[in-house]
Amino acid sequence: MRYSVNEVMRFVREENVKFIHLAFCDVFGKQKSISIMPEELPNAFRLGISFDGSAIAGLGDKAYPDLFLHPDPSTFVVLPCRLENGKEVRMLSAIRFSDGRGFPWDTRLLLAKTIEDGMQSAGLRFSFGTEQEFYLFTLDESGRPTRTPYDQAGYMDIAPDDRGENIRREICLALKQMGIQPERAYHAEGPGQNVIKLRFSDPLTAADNALTFRAVARSIAQCNGLAADFSPMPLENYPGNGFYINISIASTQNSQKMCYLVAGILERIGSMTAFLNPTENSYTRFGQAKALKSVSWSNENCSQMIRIPTITGTNHRTELLSPDPTANPYLAFALVLKAGLHGISHTNELPMGADFNLYKAMPQALAQYRPLPENLQAAKETARNSQFIQESLPKEIIESYCGLC
Repeated sequence: MRYSVNEVMRFVREENVKFIHLAFCDVFGKQKSISIMPEELPNAFRLGISFDGSAIAGLGDKAYPDLFLHPDPSTFVVLPCRLENGKEVRMLSAIRFSDGRGFPWDTRLLLAKTIEDGMQSAGLRFSFGTEQEFYLFTLDESGRPTRTPYDQAGYMDIAPDDRGENIRREICLALKQMGIQPERAYHAEGPGQNVIKLRFSDPLTAADNALTFRAVARSIAQCNGLAADFSPMPLENYPGNGFYINISIASTQNSQKMCYLVAGILERIGSMTAFLNPTENSYTRFGQAKALKSVSWSNENCSQMIRIPTITGTNHRTELLSPDPTANPYLAFALVLKAGLHGISHTNELPMGADFNLYKAMPQALAQYRPLPENLQAAKETARNSQFIQESLPKEIIESYCGLC
């Protein structure tokens, strides 16, 4: 359900709400929040809630002490299993200056503008779905995460080998209480590694859900004496964690639109990599299973960077496998959309598919495909020199990730 301001005010008044969390995402994808009491909610909607912007990660030497959070009532959710004598709720919030102008580091605002400017003009309806992997590690006697996996199970194993089943169940039930629909959950390939897939929704809601999912998974793991680790490569010689982005186009036109979209993404994936894979650890994951370095696509082979499953009816879908969970979902979705829309508007030609197993391919076969940047520094350099990135992102965000251009 999407609430209005008046509906949120009424709910807080009538449903014994004791605590309100105003959440936002910093430029690097970490969720932050300020908590207010119900009496402050009218001011939050009318004027915003001030906070020290100079402490936000990514601002460098710039100082913006007068920033304000403006809650979005459509994101209102009741947090599960909180206070016994009252409810706690959360709303995602826009970051604005005191005069109402949008804050250039607000990536949720960037995605919303991308949707408004690009998607509507293209006459297409897009949906995004996400699939994120994470490891469950035990805690030491001081409560700090170890690198000891919670189990030694493998792909799609079941209990008792799979000890994460109950944790995944708790996560999924909590998400459902918050209005987020998980589609499937199972044990992934690594020891203690899990995966949960969320249902398709509009791009902004999908990014909200991806951010919320990470917080819920970490919280529930902590409540069970565990740590949920979303880092790209937490264990050497074991599968890394992916953030798989599924894109669907609902169109009465033929599947050519999807081909143009994928071609646009493939052409610009190198310049986007610093934002889709923003840590040094991200590049340790490349070259491993489901994270090959080659810029390629296939209809059915899962060893490619992009997969376009067999298309039926009017719903056309593609899956991007290179991002990892350290990516800011708003920034990732905005860039992927911009690249795809550019491919559609310019009718970019899709290169020949690689319908063979790249995991077992000979070096000469891989040599015909362009590789992703080999490390974070190379990815930053590629982004700084990209006209696409310069045109797609505010200079403040580029500088936060890549340094001065």
